[in-house]
Amino acid sequence: MPHDYPQLDVIAVGAHPDDVEIACGGTLARMVQQGLKVGIIDLTDGEPTPGSPGPEVRLAEARKAADVLGIETRVQLDLPNRRLFDTFEARVALGKEFRKYRPRLVLGFGEKTPLASPDHWQAMQITDAGIFYSRLTKWDEQFDGLPVHTISAHLYYTLAFGSLDLPPGAGHFVSDISETLEQKLASVRCYQTQFPPEKEYVLDRIRVYAQQQGMAAGFAAGELLVSPKTLGTRDVMRTMFPG
Repeated sequence: MPHDYPQLDVIAVGAHPDDVEIACGGTLARMVQQGLKVGIIDLTDGEPTPGSPGPEVRLAEARKAADVLGIETRVQLDLPNRRLFDTFEARVALGKEFRKYRPRLVLGFGEKTPLASPDHWQAMQITDAGIFYSRLTKWDEQFDGLPVHTISAHLYYTLAFGSLDLPPGAGHFVSDISETLEQKLASVRCYQTQFPPEKEYVLDRIRVYAQQQGMAAGFAAGELLVSPKTLGTRDVMRTMFPG
């Protein structure tokens, strides 16, 4: 039952271990600094991959990365890497986790990633559906009797670093990760099977991308997030002058 699980403020969903760290690890670390309870759900174990000896090693890397970011809870679902599809079973599996941990905010993929894993696009659809399924009543038999839970807000992150266009959405903003950029990069480096020394250039790209996104908003480093709903404010001056 839900009381057997810690209630989280935020859950970030990735297709594979390392997706979330690369896309929004700095934002998650900043949320932890602000006293929020943050979780990560990986839909697959990310295996097989060329440089990894197996899922146990990748799982250990994921746990280490979560510790670096200060993540409260990390869950890995038993969905198939490379064969991830938006199925009813996948939707229900994620919806159950949302009902267990009862987040207010969910972050997930917001678009396709051409020339990269098609699992990312499937993960977006599974996450969208899982958020909806979490609040549906009169369906107890599908959710092991877990009470319904309504997620109040949903944001998309991007891994499509090769595009100069803004991802689709109703509202865009940059999350300030000036204080947590190094923490983000340290979490990515935990995946030594994915980013050995000869792939240090990938970390350089992640750093430069974060700096570019931050610069656009007046920060030293940032992460672009997208709202599927139009953003609004009740206080224009506070929004324009948050400091």
